[in-house]
Amino acid sequence: MTDAKDFRRIVLGLRGAIEGAHMGHPDFRVNGRIFASLNVDQTRGMVVLTPDQQQRFVHEHPAVFQPESGAWGRSGCTRVQFESLDEETLGEAVTVAWQNSMARGPAPPKAKTAAKRTASSARPARRRAQKRSR
Repeated sequence: MTDAKDFRRIVLGLRGAIEGAHMGHPDFRVNGRIFASLNVDQTRGMVVLTPDQQQRFVHEHPAVFQPESGAWGRSGCTRVQFESLDEETLGEAVTVAWQNSMARGPAPPKAKTAAKRTASSARPARRRAQKRSR
């Protein structure tokens, strides 16, 4: 049986893996891409697999792996139940998720959206126009 402490140790043992946070819970990234996470109360984890990989893990270990809800699950995000999980199976799933992120290469840099640039750059012009009309 594994727990959040084991999950974190195994994930952070992979080359280049770092811990961060996303939407109020711990996540784990490589190349700027999330490949695993823990839920808020750290009772289960999640790994990002391909749909085919997800299907294999769910078929081989149905008490441990389930697709996440909705579109995330259909795209390969896979819930990991700790209570029935051994370290070898966890290590395999986490390594596959890590390899998927490594294969995709670095995440593109985050850029300001055009809407944000337009809205923020428009404010000073509006203020100048308001001053002129006074």
